[in-house]
Amino acid sequence: MFVRLQALLAALWGGFLLCVAFAAAPSAFAVLERASAGLFVARLFAVDAQISLAAGLILMLLERRVARDAMEAGAAGNVFSAKLLLPAVALFCTIAGYYGLQPLMAEAKAGVGVASFGALHGASLAFFAVKGLAVLALAWISQRRSS
Repeated sequence: MFVRLQALLAALWGGFLLCVAFAAAPSAFAVLERASAGLFVARLFAVDAQISLAAGLILMLLERRVARDAMEAGAAGNVFSAKLLLPAVALFCTIAGYYGLQPLMAEAKAGVGVASFGALHGASLAFFAVKGLAVLALAWISQRRSS
């Protein structure tokens, strides 16, 4: 049961990230003026960060439960499986990309930051891309193991 729940949650999270990256954010800039689109996308990424923190922690806890159940059943298991490390990578990218870089991006917009807004935006985009790839890999691995 927990294995299927992991696969479902990872797939939903991956789908959400794809929707944010390829539908919601580009559409906002296509139909809204730049300032309004920026505010909308900033709110979108705030929601993404909260969802990512919750989904990542839940997936890590589920994996620990599945591993514990397997060990109690006598199966040999690896403590650091891909299904534990991939959500950890996604959590790291969320914390570094949103909670670490967003304050610096706000400073850069005001002209008082340590780096340019473009450089920080690029780094934030890279963290989001790595997070997305980690979550999609997790969904793929989870789906294969739940079948």
